[in-house]
Amino acid sequence: MTIKTSLLAGIAALAVAGPAAAQVSNNAVKIGILNDQSGVYADYGGKWSVEAAKMAVEEFGGTVLGAPIEIVSADHQNKPDIASNVARQWFDQDGVDAIMELTTSSVALAVQNLASEKKKVTMTSGAATSDLTGKACTPYGFHWAFDTRALAVGTGGSLVETGGDTWFFLTADYAFGYALEQDTARYVQQKGGKVVGQVRHPLAASDFSSFLLQAQASKAKIIGLANAGADTNNSIKQAAEFGIVQGGQRLAALLFTLSEVHGLGLQAAQGLVLTEGFYWDMDDGSRTFSKKFMERTGRMPNMIQAGTYSSVLQYLKAVKAAGTDATEPVAKLLHEMPVDDVFAKGGKVLANGRMVHDMYLFEVKKPAESKAPWDYYRQLATIKGDQAFPTAKDSGCPLTQ
Repeated sequence: MTIKTSLLAGIAALAVAGPAAAQVSNNAVKIGILNDQSGVYADYGGKWSVEAAKMAVEEFGGTVLGAPIEIVSADHQNKPDIASNVARQWFDQDGVDAIMELTTSSVALAVQNLASEKKKVTMTSGAATSDLTGKACTPYGFHWAFDTRALAVGTGGSLVETGGDTWFFLTADYAFGYALEQDTARYVQQKGGKVVGQVRHPLAASDFSSFLLQAQASKAKIIGLANAGADTNNSIKQAAEFGIVQGGQRLAALLFTLSEVHGLGLQAAQGLVLTEGFYWDMDDGSRTFSKKFMERTGRMPNMIQAGTYSSVLQYLKAVKAAGTDATEPVAKLLHEMPVDDVFAKGGKVLANGRMVHDMYLFEVKKPAESKAPWDYYRQLATIKGDQAFPTAKDSGCPLTQ
């Protein structure tokens, strides 16, 4: 190629890239992953979700509309005020276009509300409260991986149907715990079960003995653990010390993921029934994705990490299809575009921002049943998306009334 030909080719490339890049604010598409990276939920999402987001960017090709895609991240320490300050700086000063993951319901609610004021997109995969697409819904807020209602339908419903008709809740004392207890209690009662009591514990508690003794004294057939992460692990470990399961009561881990099973170990976790939206060994697509994730992180992904990958990928698809990273057209397409990737097949986004996809009921294998590392689950049932999640009209979202 001559110098003249090379120059002409370069000018032509700039002519093609120029108009596209001009539709991208600050000459880059920036996505923030905001979650707990050092506390009780660090394994549940944490730095592993950041890696999942980076995988989505790499798969997409690293650029969109001729502009680079950047991932930034921060640890919100499970504090809504810290999270809001980070989000405000990201939006106002750092040119962040969308914030994702958002572990911890109180954080997700605060950041989603702020993002609505700033007219920015949030896509939550780490927080559970169904209020995000219910009474607290916004035009730019999306809830991706799961929510408290889906967990209630899966784990709560299955246990009542198999005889677990009396419940006592051990609940994390903040928005997520309340929502998970409320949604599960409602579903238990709809199925003919009864709630005989509840007790609330602080986030990241170290001693669950007094709470577990109250649960044991209730004589409830099911002790519903409306908590997550290390809190659930510690509840299960300390319940064993009191012989609660040996005494005939059953523990229901209402939000328990592959990460927590791995941390707890099969000896302690065996027999637990749980609901997730993803498992690494479901099909060829999930195995291929998870193998790549394992090579990067040394662990298999759970539904939060796979959900983060999916949300980042879908956001980038919407930016490309919109021809801009401006919030209004991107949010419109996020509501309209089908979701089809390793996390969700045939997923759809409702008017309230809820991404509807199938959920799965699993039982944790006994140690002798596990044939390889991370071979932890036996699938009991598929919960179709329309069963797991309410319609937009029934969600309580004021935008859909």
